[in-house]
Amino acid sequence: MAAVRNRLFYGWWIAMAAAVGIGLGGPPILVMAFPVFLKAFTKEFHASRAAVALAFSLHNLVSASASPLVGRLTDRVGIRRVILPGTVLFAALLIGNRFITASMSGIYLFNIIGGLLGLSCGPIPYSTLVSKWFDRRRGSALAVMFSGIGISAVVMPSLVQRVITSINFHAAYALYGAAMLLIAMPIVWAVLKEAPAEMGLFPDGASPASASASLSIDAAGVVGLTSREARRTSTFWILIAAIVLLGASVHACVIHLVAMLSDEGFSAQAAALASSVAGSGLLVGRVGTGFLLDRFFGPRVAMCISAGGALGIVLLLVSHGGALIFVGAFFAGLGMGAEGDVIAYLTSRYFGLKSFGEIYGYAFGSFVVAGAGGALLMGMGFDRTGSYRVPLLGFLTAIIVALVLFSRLGPYRYVPLESGATVVQGQLSAAAH
Repeated sequence: MAAVRNRLFYGWWIAMAAAVGIGLGGPPILVMAFPVFLKAFTKEFHASRAAVALAFSLHNLVSASASPLVGRLTDRVGIRRVILPGTVLFAALLIGNRFITASMSGIYLFNIIGGLLGLSCGPIPYSTLVSKWFDRRRGSALAVMFSGIGISAVVMPSLVQRVITSINFHAAYALYGAAMLLIAMPIVWAVLKEAPAEMGLFPDGASPASASASLSIDAAGVVGLTSREARRTSTFWILIAAIVLLGASVHACVIHLVAMLSDEGFSAQAAALASSVAGSGLLVGRVGTGFLLDRFFGPRVAMCISAGGALGIVLLLVSHGGALIFVGAFFAGLGMGAEGDVIAYLTSRYFGLKSFGEIYGYAFGSFVVAGAGGALLMGMGFDRTGSYRVPLLGFLTAIIVALVLFSRLGPYRYVPLESGATVVQGQLSAAAH
């Protein structure tokens, strides 16, 4: 038994610790549980849905604006120095939320601060961490990491609904913050190592001989394009455009799902259950997509995800309160969950790891700001027409365009070898970047 444990590459412990850290990080409470809070805020402050959705949009706008900066900070000062203090500060904000969230303007402020602090314990630093530890099995490792968000997305809406019903929304935030400090923080602090080099290892646990077979990788995983070089490529902008269109569409559906089902006559608990079904789709997307990315060409995987998201919107349009609306919720969650893996993986394959944090910050920030716009447009569309039908049709069109854009991405620049070493496409014998 001890021998089996010794054979387990330490990177998998890193991935599992990252799953706990990100599963009790910023996205689950401020993004995945927001559909439940949306209805609570509407009732508590007698606000319109567009007004409440603005809180989520402000959160996303701040997160999007700060994402490249957090990514650059992660690249320069180190992952540990970003994650650990950021986790403590974010947990403190949640625990003390009552001092801020006494009015709708306070909700706005809370989401703005949370959007900034939540980045430190979100996908950017954790994806950077896992990508440095894995190459050939990077997709699978990212799947393990993102499964933390997926599990939280399944559990969190119903738990938050129960706490809000039994106590209030202040308690829901505070209990989550306490869980961060008591569960996530000790695990991440004990396990986190910046890169395989700290332990004399190479990505994927490769031997020194196999890792040195490529001039384009080292134990710290620091090869690739700079952020400026990446932004000069057409691949970067095609990827960003596809991310924006898909991100806006799936965010809009998931964020307004509880309100959408309430309009169809579902009870608050049933609507929260549908949100959990969307979380189940998110979990499947997080886990399944990563394994697929290790086995199939990434843009094709992204095209399948886009097609699933489009199917989800179609089902939300035609179900009219029937059981199919739960299937539609599942596919919407699937698209939202899978895109996290796709963004991180494609960023590493097209641009490398030299400035991964900053480049991924731009890509992730685009996804976040798209979510902000999508949620706001959905709320505005409802307030203007009294129905979600028109905005859903618009987002269906957007997903179809995203599918076409993913098909226009070219071959990987940084291709994983079977040995675990990464090579620059077409430059196997050239010097590393």
